[in-house]
Amino acid sequence: MTNRNSHLRTTTRSNPQSARRQRTSGRRQSVRPASAHQHRGDGLATGRKFDAPEVWHDPVTRTSTDAGSAVKIVLQPAGDGFIHPVSANDVRERVLQLPPQFQEKLEVVQLSRMTRKRRLFPCYGLQWGSAVYLYPIEASLEELYVRAPRPAQRIESEMYGGRWVQDGNLWRLIWTENTIRDFYLNNVLIHEVGHINDDRNTSFRKREQFADWFAIEYGFRASRARRSRS
Repeated sequence: MTNRNSHLRTTTRSNPQSARRQRTSGRRQSVRPASAHQHRGDGLATGRKFDAPEVWHDPVTRTSTDAGSAVKIVLQPAGDGFIHPVSANDVRERVLQLPPQFQEKLEVVQLSRMTRKRRLFPCYGLQWGSAVYLYPIEASLEELYVRAPRPAQRIESEMYGGRWVQDGNLWRLIWTENTIRDFYLNNVLIHEVGHINDDRNTSFRKREQFADWFAIEYGFRASRARRSRS
């Protein structure tokens, strides 16, 4: 499936079904259609192991008192040409900033490697069962898209400091180390934790609405409130 419970960025040139690379400005870069940003699919929150999109981590029994501190962080090499925008310590500290009741169901955060298959269908993050998987981004901190960003996509990325630049018929989404870290910790991670804590909704649309709200409330707004107090 190309639509997983994730921030999906499909690699292509001009056809979303292709997996070719394009040479631009003397460098090989992945080209992603802006319309494919943030597509997610259903079926992953049920905890079933079939059609495994990732390494399955079996649920464990924990008490509410050790929820956040007991989250297991799994670190895999990012892969050539890619980096993890956040560290294991970044993730653990951010999880501990969530209200305790939202930490309890999260058991594993895995910083996954980039593989050949994931280059065809790369994504920022994925929730599966009680685990969240965060994926690498290009070491250049630049993403290349074949179409202009949708308004909602542009607003969201710019909220966290992403900068869109038109490059001929293409569009670049440019990050810095600080802005991509902010985006992953206060958007991607919190969105996927929102999916884990969504016990009410079953439809794709409503689950996405809840996770989007959760990321704004407990990711963006909460992080900005902490900054204003510091």
